[in-house]
Amino acid sequence: MTLIAPNTYDAEPIPAAARAEIDGLLQSGDLFRYTAPENAPVSLLEQEFSEMMGSRYAVAVASCSAALFLSLKALDLPRGAKVLIPAFTFAAVPSAVVHADCTPVLVEVGADYRIDLEDFAAKLTEDIACILISHMRGHTSDMDAIMALADARGIPVIEDAAHSLGTVWKGRKIGTIGRIGCFSFQSYKLVNAGEGGILITDDADLAARAIIMSGAYEHAWKKHPGIGSACARWQNQLPLYNTRLGNLSASIIRSQLAEIPRRVRDGRANHDYVAAALNALPWMQVPSPLPGEARAPDSIQFNLVGLSDAEVRAFCAATQTHGLSVQVFGMSADNARAYWNWQFLRDQPELPKTREMLMRACDLRLPARLTPDELNTIIAILREGIFAVKEPQRLSA
Repeated sequence: MTLIAPNTYDAEPIPAAARAEIDGLLQSGDLFRYTAPENAPVSLLEQEFSEMMGSRYAVAVASCSAALFLSLKALDLPRGAKVLIPAFTFAAVPSAVVHADCTPVLVEVGADYRIDLEDFAAKLTEDIACILISHMRGHTSDMDAIMALADARGIPVIEDAAHSLGTVWKGRKIGTIGRIGCFSFQSYKLVNAGEGGILITDDADLAARAIIMSGAYEHAWKKHPGIGSACARWQNQLPLYNTRLGNLSASIIRSQLAEIPRRVRDGRANHDYVAAALNALPWMQVPSPLPGEARAPDSIQFNLVGLSDAEVRAFCAATQTHGLSVQVFGMSADNARAYWNWQFLRDQPELPKTREMLMRACDLRLPARLTPDELNTIIAILREGIFAVKEPQRLSA
């Protein structure tokens, strides 16, 4: 029987609860967040999200990239300031640093997709002004060690939690450990609005600066409750970047907040089920979570072990014949997660550990909605693909 891969690309449908509100917005045409006298969907989203995360303030914006950029600008870093980031992340992260007139400093990442702490400590020099930790694909680096080093130097930490909504580190929600946490609502994230992002913080001054720079011109910031005095200090003092979120997107996001616990539970169960099957094979390795890390995955990453470049390509081709697209970060043309493709950066260092990992690390979407039968089909395709390369006689037996 020919194996046919399930659809791993589509997100879950938008809950019906969003539709009545969206219809009302379309009929009124009231899509701008600051038009409503009170309780605009974006304002409600900010209140609900901050309450859910246990943070004092939330600022909803156009994307997680915008949230990262505004976070860096809100910290008022000097032009050219050096910002430490992992070398395994999406191109939008170093881009946000560049847009903020800062300089990215790339840190090695190991085979477990997490920051190499030895390289991190070595590069945390006196001229580093900020640390931007990217929990790439939801893999949490050792936040205890990172925060200890940062706090000892008084260096602010921004968390890029685009892939980590619902992840917990030793009882603390990811995104609440650093000074600022940034989240994504892009289509392939746990909560899908097509585009959108949000930043959270307990620092009123950082939130106020982000609110004004996001585009709260004139006195629109007065519609952000509980932060008026902090915003008033910055009236007319900051440039406007106009990266606001709209009411339609906020309505779509709000309707999914109640779904987060179920999606986290099902996504983790799906990931762990597939991971156990892959780890039973000698050529595949799914890194274990760190002690105290409870992930909320919507994808799975695994390393191919003992394969040549040609065998890696053959494996990907074999799975593709069944409609299952496995991406190898370092072998996918112009992949935006391979640091050598960030040619907008100058004088990039060679990062052998990160390069070695990227050349064998596979990426596969694994949304929470997949059924046990669909998961078993994915496992069967991956098994058949690796046997076709490493032990083809087993397929013909």
